[in-house]
Formats: sequence, structure tokens, C-alpha cells
Amino acid sequence: MLYHPDKHRDPELKTQAEQLFNLVHQAYEVLSDPQTRAIYDIYGRRGLEMEGWEVVERRRTPAEIREEFERLQREREERRLQQRTNPKGTISVGIDATDLFDRYDEEYEDVPGSSFPQIEINKMHISQSIEAPLTATDTAILSGSLSTQNGNGGGSINLALRRVTSPKGWGELEFGAGDLQGPLFGLKIFRNLTPRCFITTNCALQFSSRGIRPGLTTVLARNLDKNTMGYLQWRWGIQSAMNTSIVRDTKTSHFTVALQLGIPHSFMMISYQHKFQDEDQTRVKGSLKAGFFGTIVEYGAERKISRHSILGATVSVGVPQGVSLKIKLNRASQTYFFPVHLTDQLLPSAVFYATVGPLVIYFAMHRLIIKPYLRAQKEKELEKQRESTASDVQQKKQEAEAAVRLMQESVRRIIEAEEARMGLIIVNAWYGKFVNDNSRKNEKVKVIDVTVPLQCLVKDSKLILTEASKAGLPGFYDPCVGEEKSLKVLYQFRGVLHQVMSADSEALRIPKQSHRIDADG
Repeated sequence: MLYHPDKHRDPELKTQAEQLFNLVHQAYEVLSDPQTRAIYDIYGRRGLEMEGWEVVERRRTPAEIREEFERLQREREERRLQQRTNPKGTISVGIDATDLFDRYDEEYEDVPGSSFPQIEINKMHISQSIEAPLTATDTAILSGSLSTQNGNGGGSINLALRRVTSPKGWGELEFGAGDLQGPLFGLKIFRNLTPRCFITTNCALQFSSRGIRPGLTTVLARNLDKNTMGYLQWRWGIQSAMNTSIVRDTKTSHFTVALQLGIPHSFMMISYQHKFQDEDQTRVKGSLKAGFFGTIVEYGAERKISRHSILGATVSVGVPQGVSLKIKLNRASQTYFFPVHLTDQLLPSAVFYATVGPLVIYFAMHRLIIKPYLRAQKEKELEKQRESTASDVQQKKQEAEAAVRLMQESVRRIIEAEEARMGLIIVNAWYGKFVNDNSRKNEKVKVIDVTVPLQCLVKDSKLILTEASKAGLPGFYDPCVGEEKSLKVLYQFRGVLHQVMSADSEALRIPKQSHRIDADG
């Protein structure tokens, strides 16, 4: 009714009203047709743009339309099957830095260059795997690895074929070969026994010059509650053992306790990880492991340094293992691992430098390199987003300005009615990016005046906004694409000033007593 051309006599306003009325008419056509409305309600605008709807019968129920959409999605996914892989890789470089702390000076007095500690790479490991979907239920997995330690090394290659047999399970056949060991044949089966319990069995036959070495591993797992899993593992053949563990994983913590009895290692382990609820996904962890091999205490932390990268460091102190520093970088599906062995003894100086050194280096790099780089990348992405949406934003701005002009007469009548009953009057309203933090004072404030559009939405002295971006409201547009936005409202109710600030997608209901501005303030 607000945008109907017949309600406006001014030629310019009439033209603007026609344009906005056409947009409303398009929305009405979608929502009034049972088929297109069902598509829009389920899948939004992207569902209407999906190719293939032109061949769908129009006498379809919402359930049938959902099935048809899922069929079209499956066909599109099947076309992409051959284009998708899931590459995973690990690179591990072991570093021997014991010369930093376990140095025998008297042995190096006459050796040239002996004044510098000798740091060596004593082992390396590289592994890589890719997945190739063959059909909707069959997948081929190709993996390989190379390892070397103290000048001796070897490698292997494996091919696995996995088939999803039912919604409850899958099976996998594995074939492998290497230069140090003979052929390998394996079978792995996964099965959900109940909605809360599953079992995994892995059988393997390793051929070597010593004969055939069979192996069998079975894992039984059960959900003990919403956040807790219990595991029972039995391993026979190579390094036979029985293991039981309980894992509790919540939003803020991860706790594990495990007990293993086996040959050659038996141990008990307890670990705890705390998850901070910050944007960098910071985690600190500690563990204690004691067994026939000795005792190891580990503590460390990890943090997200970019969208796809997580950096972590762990200090390991044990008897008789000594002190080690383990640095790990996860980049998407690739893992880079650098274990640094510092000393075979329990030296306080090694523990101190292993703990403090990585922290100092990280904070220095974060401040001087990582943070400026991420800031520059974010600005670059925002600039690209602004350029790609510039024409659309300009169009939305013109539509919003036209809508505000068309609202003037209706708003005048609403204000008169609200003033007569001492109701809700929007004094000022702004929408966009506000900068209140002193640390961000150099950033530019980007807000638009939305006093008129908000007043137009007032009905019976109430204003109710649902949980959705306010950029789509009549008379609004997005003044800062890709950035956080808020709505700030100064309003009068019963002759008293109120003020509220709401996040972009946050629901808002006014008036409220909690918004009242104290007279003393």
C-alpha cells in the first residue's frame, strides 16, 4: 500500500513508487504460488535459481519438491565426483639439538668450528594420501610414505577400496607394498551396532622374509552420555595389547584417561585440554603418562593464526627420554611436525628455554608479521567484496532513498498519532559500523540515518524486528559490506528518552524499561 503508484501524485515519486512496487510484486508472485513458495521456504533464493525446475510438474507437494531438489543436487554432485579429492599429508622433521645442553667442551677444544653447537636433522617422514570417489558409495584411497632415520630409510605405497554398504556401516580392502617389508593385505569393517554403539575391526597379513605376520585390531566404542565416549581396544599380533579409554569432549574442555596392558608397553595416561572461547580458538593442554618405559609429562598450547592454519607447541619432559620441544603446524589438511630433542637429562635450563623460547618467538612474529599480514588480507578481501557489490549497493541505496521519500507522509501521520497518545517516537536512528574502541579510532565510521524507516514500522506504540539482517528492511541498505554492523536507536516513550544498540541480526523489541536513560545521567 505504501508503494502503490496511485497513492502518489508527484511524477518523480510516482516513478520511484512504480519501481519499488514491481519488487514487491515479484515477491508476491513467488510467495503466492504454492510451488515457488515451497521452494523459497526450504532453500531460499538459491533454490529458485537452481537449474532443472522447468521440467518439474507444478502439482507437487512441498515434500515432493524437496525430494526433487535433492535429486537435482545429487545429479550435480555426481558430475563433480571425478573432480574432487581429499588430499591429506604429513611432513615430520626430527631435529637433534642435544649439543645445546649436553655439550662436552673438552672433546672439541682442538676441532675447528667447535665453538658452535651442532644441530642436526636425524630423521624425516613424509606421507600423502588422496581420495578418488568412483561412485556414490565407492571410494579409492591412494597413500604413500617415505621415512629415513640416521641415514637408513624406506618407503611404502598403499591402495584402499572403501564401499559404504548401508547407512550403518562400510568396509575397506587394503593392498600395500614397501622396500623394507613385503606385500600387505588388509580388511577393515565399520558397523553401527546401536545408535550409541559401534565396532571397528581391522585384519592384516604382512608378508616378509620371516614369514607371514598376521594382525588383528578390534575397537568397541559406546556413547556414555552426550559428551562422553568409552573405548575398548584389543590388538593381537604385532605389539599385542588391550586398551581402555574414556574421552569427554565439551565446548570448553577435552579430557582423556586411558589404561593399556600389552607387550612391550603397558602404561596409564591422563590428559586435559581447555578450550578458550575466543576467535583464535586458543587451547592449553597437559598430560601425564607413566608405564614400563618411564614417565612423561607434557604441556603445551595451540592457536589459530589464520583462517586455515593452527600453530601449536608442546614441551615433553620425561625419564629417561629427557626434554623435547614439539612444534606442529596444521594448514588445511596438511600437517607439518618438528620434534626437537634438546637433552637426554632433566635440565631446568632446557625446560625453561623450551617453554619461554616459543612464547617469545610467537608473540614477536604475531605482532610484527602475522597480525599485519592478516589485517592486509582482510582489507584486500573487503575491497574486492566492495568492488564486486558496488553496483548492487548503489542500486539498493537508490531504492532505500526512494522508499524514505515515499514514507514521509505516512510517517507524519504515525508521529501525530503517537504524540497524541504519548506513544513511541523515534528521535534518531543510525545503522552501520560504529567505532567506540579507542584502539580502532583510526577506522572510519560508516552509518546511515534510518529514523524515518524505523518510525514507519511503529504500530500501536511498538516496534518489533526479527532475527535477520536489518539491511533488508524497507528504507535500509548496507553501508559497509562485509563488516560488522549495529543499529542505534534513540526514542521517546511516555515523554521519557530511551536508547538501545542492537547487533545487525539480533532481534529487537521496543519500548523496554531497560532502555530508559536516567535523568541523573
